[in-house]
Amino acid sequence: MNKDRYSIIFNSKTGNTRKLADAIHEALPQENCDLFGAVERDVPASETLYIGFWTDKGSADKATAELLAKLKNRKIFLFGTAGFGGSEEYFTNILDNVKKLINESNTVVGEYMCQGRMPGSVRARYVKMKEQPDPMPNLDMLIENFDKALSHPDAADLDRLKKMVTA
Repeated sequence: MNKDRYSIIFNSKTGNTRKLADAIHEALPQENCDLFGAVERDVPASETLYIGFWTDKGSADKATAELLAKLKNRKIFLFGTAGFGGSEEYFTNILDNVKKLINESNTVVGEYMCQGRMPGSVRARYVKMKEQPDPMPNLDMLIENFDKALSHPDAADLDRLKKMVTA
């Protein structure tokens, strides 16, 4: 294993997690980076892995979950995005679910979550649901959350992440 070397491995469905990965890459010494890219089968030899995911049903997406399950004796910094945001408790629950996927021989050295924009089809689905005879009572809140998520990850989100990885 390469000590002091790192890799940034991520899965980004809509580009949000990619923005976080880019911010980490900008903040860390480029010459120490073994791999920057999508989740693949081969795991780089880096001692520290920055692993990014998009949230799927309250945990990491399938490809990232499979990668995390394979890792042994690594330092892992988790980062991810979720369409719903505004609640640290929500993000903590997601991260707790993701950490359950990690073998105990690994050490989680950091974690970061922020809100990310969602595809327009999500908002359209909510609006269509409102037209139903007996719509869910929380649809207005879901539409409001969708609209708030459009600007994320924003500059403040990226700055917070950069400070975390260089601290």
